[in-house]
Amino acid sequence: MVESVTKYINGHGDAQGDAIISNDLEMMDRIRYEAQVNVDSVISPFNAWQIIRGSVTFPIRMDRINQSALKIAQWLEQRENVTFVSYPGLKSNDSYETAKKQMHHGFGGVISFGLNTDDKTVEHFCAALKVVTFAVSLGHDESLIFPQPSYDERINLYPEKFRKGFIRFSVGLEDADDIIGDLDQALQAVGL
Repeated sequence: MVESVTKYINGHGDAQGDAIISNDLEMMDRIRYEAQVNVDSVISPFNAWQIIRGSVTFPIRMDRINQSALKIAQWLEQRENVTFVSYPGLKSNDSYETAKKQMHHGFGGVISFGLNTDDKTVEHFCAALKVVTFAVSLGHDESLIFPQPSYDERINLYPEKFRKGFIRFSVGLEDADDIIGDLDQALQAVGL
């Protein structure tokens, strides 16, 4: 506990929706003071209530997201103008065997893929989507997509294949066929 609390206090952990419970009042006072001041760790009571309320359906939502993401990743992998699909649930993924051993209930909802085109066309593709939302955030109940342009200084931190046409896609709860249809119409809209 002390190690995780120390990481938390030093800002190396993500505490959104987490809880720290202890009968060590001195440690709790330290956490309360340092975390509230340094890492803005206290969520509102309403957000806390929403997290607790949503936890009841979380397994069902993740099951749907896992199934949809795999179907969408497999569909993307078959597209001619898609240069790569990075998703641990694909047998073609270098980490598939490891993921299969570690991820017993599905492979998650985040897919990375590349389009064989320039940054402007990638942006037009994302903007042409009607079911999927063009937004930065990941992990929402709705499908969200965002391109990582080649001129972004962080792009060099990624493997070579990610440096052109790279898109991050967080699959939501919409029907997988509706999402695939939306991706397909957007690809056609930009000539891919």
